[in-house]
Amino acid sequence: MAVFLLAVFAAAFSLLALTERGAYAETEWVNALRQGGYVIVFRHGATHQDQADTDPLNPQNVAQQRQLNDAGRAKAKEIGDAFRKLRIPVGLVQTSAFNRAIESGKLMNVGEVASTTDLSEGGLVVTPIENNRRAQALRKLAATAPAAGTNTVVVTHKPNILDAFGKDLFDVGEGEATVFQPAGGGYKVIVRVKPDEWSKLAQAAPN
Repeated sequence: MAVFLLAVFAAAFSLLALTERGAYAETEWVNALRQGGYVIVFRHGATHQDQADTDPLNPQNVAQQRQLNDAGRAKAKEIGDAFRKLRIPVGLVQTSAFNRAIESGKLMNVGEVASTTDLSEGGLVVTPIENNRRAQALRKLAATAPAAGTNTVVVTHKPNILDAFGKDLFDVGEGEATVFQPAGGGYKVIVRVKPDEWSKLAQAAPN
């Protein structure tokens, strides 16, 4: 019986220690973002799954693109609110030229949005050379230090993220963010953040 109780106590202590380390690590990266110096790469928000890009070479043709759904729009606003509550400073906001990415960036309302084909989904309608160029452009962004005291927000697409950063991000979801730290001409992944986590962090933050 004594051995059993000792084992239970040890397990509880280990769980508490892991929880405390997790909370510390979480606070640590949020505090780091408050200081600036990171690149936050988002996949655009949740979309209508019964829509497709039927004119993919013409991103100005918004009517023929997959669009954010109501949940995606609400979550983008929520993430922006969380950034403000968490006091995460943003300088540059760069998005794909497709409307679902532009709209995600605008609804966050964390900075002026600039769109570029460098971050647009190419898929099967552009050459492999062009897809590789776009992947290289995204890697370059992740490796570029933001202006002092700010973070860069990027909104792009799953294929671009996979091409740029590889199979470790194969399951990146709509609205999910990956935080990169530019370092030594390259970058390192700091944390992946699910869409719902930003508001939870903001709710837990002191006023």
